[in-house]
Amino acid sequence: MATVMSDSEILAALDDLPEWHRTGDAIARTVESSTFPDAIALLQEVAAAAEAADHHPDIDVRWRKVTYTLSTHSAGGITELDVKFARKIDALIQNFVSR
Repeated sequence: MATVMSDSEILAALDDLPEWHRTGDAIARTVESSTFPDAIALLQEVAAAAEAADHHPDIDVRWRKVTYTLSTHSAGGITELDVKFARKIDALIQNFVSR
């Protein structure tokens, strides 16, 4: 089972994830796409990666803005699994934008 990170570990991890912020026992990032179909296309890529990793974010869609929220529910907070998947989401965003 994954171990919940300490506050200092979370702060250090967020230093390397500048688009992410802490929200309670989770980390979150909102991505604004140029169109609604682009927002959904990126969401589908994140969903496929989440399924492959068996680590599923909470996702909120508001027109062109999609918020990804990560927490390891079984551990009761933020773990290295969340940080690792946040990095994966960042890479997917970067690849999507550079197309």
